[in-house]
Amino acid sequence: MTTPPVAPPLAPAPAVRLQHVGKRYGAGPVVLDDISLDIAPSEFVCLLGASGCGKSTLLNLIAGLDAPTAGTIETPAEGSAFMFQDSALMPWLTARRNIELALRLRGVPRAERGERALELLDIVSLTDAADKRPHELSGGMRQRVALARALAQDRPVLLMDEPFAALDAITRDLLHEELARVWRATGRTIVFVTHNVREAARLGQRVILLSSRPGRIAGQWRTAGADHVVLEQQITEQLRKEIRRNAA
Repeated sequence: MTTPPVAPPLAPAPAVRLQHVGKRYGAGPVVLDDISLDIAPSEFVCLLGASGCGKSTLLNLIAGLDAPTAGTIETPAEGSAFMFQDSALMPWLTARRNIELALRLRGVPRAERGERALELLDIVSLTDAADKRPHELSGGMRQRVALARALAQDRPVLLMDEPFAALDAITRDLLHEELARVWRATGRTIVFVTHNVREAARLGQRVILLSSRPGRIAGQWRTAGADHVVLEQQITEQLRKEIRRNAA
């Protein structure tokens, strides 16, 4: 008796799907052109490119903060959480209260907010700073509070717009480790914008390089199992080609 073949399991639907997405402001030049990209659930994707290539514009489109002028974008019905370059914490609130505010806006009952805020601070290794206000925290600590606040929104997708760009190299490296640990612990889908090749290669499972003016996908790299020194060299060389092409 012949055993019928077993069908392979279906791949999960993308967490984020962009199909032929374009963006133009009024009669101005095209900012983004024909961007098609699938991002899997729990995938960590870095969007890389020179300044002005449309990385942040693309992130805003995924977040629903702006609308594309061409193509379609599919995201989870629960929406996305957004983390900016600046921590944007309420200066008169403590770290815990900043997170409780996000929980309140999400509709979490008052009785649960305090404990949940401390749990989120523990995720980013900042429980000891729960009762400190932003001016009492270092830049790196403020960004960790901002990350905990983004996690408090409990969205399946986390969008991060150069959140570590203003930090010194040592603090940035430490936060890379923190973010990788949080990502593994929470299973969030992360789309991370950066202009730093090393940061992209270190953090992302996949690096997407955007060309400049207009922004198009100029290259993609998988980082799993790659020699990061070689990978960074390859990405840097392609980035330089794009910059030279744009300057010509």
